[in-house]
Amino acid sequence: MTKIYVETAGCSHNFADSEQMAGLLEQAKFQIIDEIEEADVIILNTCTVKTPTENAFYKKLEEIKKQHPYKIVIIAGCIPQTSRMNLKEYSMIGTKQIHNIVEVVEEALNDNIIHALETGEMPPLNLPRVRKNPVVSIIPISRGCLGACTFCKTKAARGNLISYSIEDIKNEVLLSLKDDVKEVWLTSQDTGCYGFDIDTNLAKLLKVLINLPGQFKIRIGMMNPNHLINFKDEFLEVFKSNKIFKFVHLPVQAGNDEVLKAMNRKYKVKDFISLVKEIKENFFRVTIATDIIIGFPGETDEQHWDTLNLLRDLSPEVVNISKYWPRPKTKAAELKPLPTEVIKHRSKIITDICKNISSLQNERWLNWEGEVIIDEKGKEENQWIGRNSSYKSVIINGNYKLGQILRINVMKTTDWDLRGKVI
Repeated sequence: MTKIYVETAGCSHNFADSEQMAGLLEQAKFQIIDEIEEADVIILNTCTVKTPTENAFYKKLEEIKKQHPYKIVIIAGCIPQTSRMNLKEYSMIGTKQIHNIVEVVEEALNDNIIHALETGEMPPLNLPRVRKNPVVSIIPISRGCLGACTFCKTKAARGNLISYSIEDIKNEVLLSLKDDVKEVWLTSQDTGCYGFDIDTNLAKLLKVLINLPGQFKIRIGMMNPNHLINFKDEFLEVFKSNKIFKFVHLPVQAGNDEVLKAMNRKYKVKDFISLVKEIKENFFRVTIATDIIIGFPGETDEQHWDTLNLLRDLSPEVVNISKYWPRPKTKAAELKPLPTEVIKHRSKIITDICKNISSLQNERWLNWEGEVIIDEKGKEENQWIGRNSSYKSVIINGNYKLGQILRINVMKTTDWDLRGKVI
């Protein structure tokens, strides 16, 4: 039996694509394995959102060529979709062709190089899956986005928004629940604009999903602020459901309107602030996650301080920090970059501030009692990671298993997580 190893980089949508490709291959009687050394075929599902991630892929590819020169390598995901000329010697499969992975593998086994990179179709949602985590179901609710950010290369890989129907998504959730899944992750390039192309929205989808039977929680993927504004009241109402993690990922990217305009972000800082404040007023223990790009071309010290002040004022629980990297064929790449030492200095300042914010926010959870879902194995022996209702990670020691729901008490907090014991 031909053995296939799948390695994934990037967002949860990429992981969903990998799970579906693995499901199709397993259905076709290929064996999916976890060790690259034993594989006959290696599939690398790639991410192009950041330069370091793309560089890491090319480094990995060189290592494979040296260490496993006789193994078949297939490149999947965003990088072949946007940089195909660099990979012509390999079989490639793009983001909208994952349902054809079996054909691509079979051709590669027969020494035929296939470039399945067409973007004119939409992969069916009801593909078989091999879940990386048996208690987490990652469900793409749409593909592509409505944005045109000047720094982003992902639009070239994923294209314009195409949403799956509410009925199709509901059926996928029902199938997942039959497998005793405890967490349903709704993923997309931007869940905030889900359904805009089919006359619906995320809130209407959530209304359907929270009425499905079973004990499970929904994690909502990233939403851009300008889209959430369009159905905010409807969203806040359905967000009250105890079947939805009180976790909201709203990327702000910068705390200055001029920088946001240069990024072609379709909102103003006041819009982001208004959304976050209203969400926090309605949900006391909500986890707010955001993204910051440090050192966007032309950003002045004063504009950088606007971002610092925004973070201090709103104190988001999670801040994903990225140094600006020029992405080929993007408008921002044509701009004059800031000096490297300036970006490094600003990065250190923001990282230190966010560390302090995270530490203080976690201290709010000290002595909290409540339920967590065990959804991950810890790094140490008999260590497990659970998620509470606000999707905060709680580290617990003991003899447990994935999917267990435990009542715990938070005994200690750190800069990045909570530490609890079962009660």
